[in-house]
Amino acid sequence: MLWIKSLHIIFVVAWFAGIFYLPRLFVYHAMAADSASQERFVVMERKLYRGIMTPSMVLTIAFGAWLWLGYGTYGHWIHAKLVLVALLIAYHFWMGAIARSFARGTNRHTHVYYRWINEIPVALLAGIVILAVVRPF
Repeated sequence: MLWIKSLHIIFVVAWFAGIFYLPRLFVYHAMAADSASQERFVVMERKLYRGIMTPSMVLTIAFGAWLWLGYGTYGHWIHAKLVLVALLIAYHFWMGAIARSFARGTNRHTHVYYRWINEIPVALLAGIVILAVVRPF
């Protein structure tokens, strides 16, 4: 089980690296004025989302489910953690929708908007880690 836990943590870290970086790319993309830069950001966003974030999300969920089934963890803390994980998954897909809007050239938000939404996963990460480590209830 320690191997499964290690793999779960590795893919959580990889997923969060992308979750923190993609909105930062959106900030720069929204500020880009020339078409060459905009095209470059579209490629970077697509590769990050499809090549790193989504596979890491899938493997995080798979190894997390394996841990849950293997350890038989119960309690209200796990329910709260799963709610936060569900919100994180929804955030992930929202970031994918934003990346597609940039690719289509239909983005309507400024760089300030993307700076603000970049803070959401910080709160989710804090809640998930506290619930998993402290298990307050």
